[in-house]
Amino acid sequence: MPTPPITELSERAREIFRLVVEGYLATGTPVGSKALAGPGGVRLSSASIRSVLADLESIGLLAAPHTSAGRLPTEAGLRLFVDGIMQVAEPTVEERLAIESRIASPGPIEAALEATSALLSNLTSGAGVVMVPRREPRLMHLQLVPLGPGRALAVVVDEDGAVENRIVEFPAALPPGALEEASNYITAHLAGRTLGEAARAMRADIADGKSALDTASRDLVERGLAVWSEDAMARPVLIVRGQANLLDETALSDLERVRSLLDDLENKQSVADLLDIAREADSTRIFIGSENRLFALSGSSVIASPYRDREGRVVGVVGVIGPTRLNYARVVPMVDFTAQSLGKLIG
Repeated sequence: MPTPPITELSERAREIFRLVVEGYLATGTPVGSKALAGPGGVRLSSASIRSVLADLESIGLLAAPHTSAGRLPTEAGLRLFVDGIMQVAEPTVEERLAIESRIASPGPIEAALEATSALLSNLTSGAGVVMVPRREPRLMHLQLVPLGPGRALAVVVDEDGAVENRIVEFPAALPPGALEEASNYITAHLAGRTLGEAARAMRADIADGKSALDTASRDLVERGLAVWSEDAMARPVLIVRGQANLLDETALSDLERVRSLLDDLENKQSVADLLDIAREADSTRIFIGSENRLFALSGSSVIASPYRDREGRVVGVVGVIGPTRLNYARVVPMVDFTAQSLGKLIG
């Protein structure tokens, strides 16, 4: 049954629905008619409230986990609440200062992003996630180390001191010294460029006859640059912090769901693929439960927002992963503010 728009609910039904959702998000437990009729509730009898609850259940917005229990929102109900009723609570002055100061801490951008992920986790009681901007580092040193016939290890050191390795495949019959010659050529002539720039400069040198490399060494240079730069550009870097926050008392009562969630978080490529969807959004995206295949089994929600550089290009994504009963009204504007602050840092 399609979920009705919020405008089709009566004022009384909207108010009861709002109280049920807010009560569930605050406590993680079903909300009963007695609680709704109590202080701060609605001025209706318990019987009238139960009748409205039954109607909301019949159209798929609420569910009753047990016969005598109260109601809790379904995923469709949460979606309706988030899209049509929720009043966001902007981050406090203290929260804004904490986010801005953590992002502005001196050091490499990766350190700031890692600190941001940890801070979001602490502020929201979820898992903080940040997709690092894809970038090509500038070369400082590249060494080709023989591993055996037809294989070498390309050891790349960039200007930030980061070291990464890649396997390079090449024809088994190489003249002596070809690996060393190729390594020296890259380090001596192409240092200070990105890998993409290095590859273009090398091809230009060869085309202009400026390179004294023989055919075998030229091939090695190209292979060494290509295998590293293509992988670096295609590979998203994901920082996840605060997984332990997901192990609350409610989660521990459903160990299978917890196991599924932690398995999902371990698969960082899948998480990155999900966050990539948010890269195309103009603002913060909210994925509730089974709305995304990755967290469908664990019943988790994702709130994610793209952050942009000075030219307005999306360079990464920041977000929070948590149970479907996340405090959306608080977390959504916090993620949005963090994305804006990261954009100022990226510049």
